[in-house]
Amino acid sequence: MISPEGCASILWNDAAKTAEAAEALKMTAQDLLHLKVIDEIIPEPPGGAHRNPSKMAEGLAKTLSKHLRELESLPPEERLQARYNRLRKIGTYSEEASLPKAPPSS
Repeated sequence: MISPEGCASILWNDAAKTAEAAEALKMTAQDLLHLKVIDEIIPEPPGGAHRNPSKMAEGLAKTLSKHLRELESLPPEERLQARYNRLRKIGTYSEEASLPKAPPSS
């Protein structure tokens, strides 16, 4: 996979177009959530995580604990199957879903 910076440099010869490249690559947090690659977006504290790393770590710990509790409540076989199913769905593509149906021939 290419980084947004690399993509911007190749497509537009301009690394400053990183945001546009990330949008085209569907790599934003919102895109990844919609595509079910991630479970949740952890909000940053005001000013960004770099301005308040302890507050960010607190939010991260809380969210990770919640998801770990959910996973631990499942039997191991069910956890493994759910993980397998989830990973298998990433990147799937269906032409039927994306192409308009041809009109019936007479």
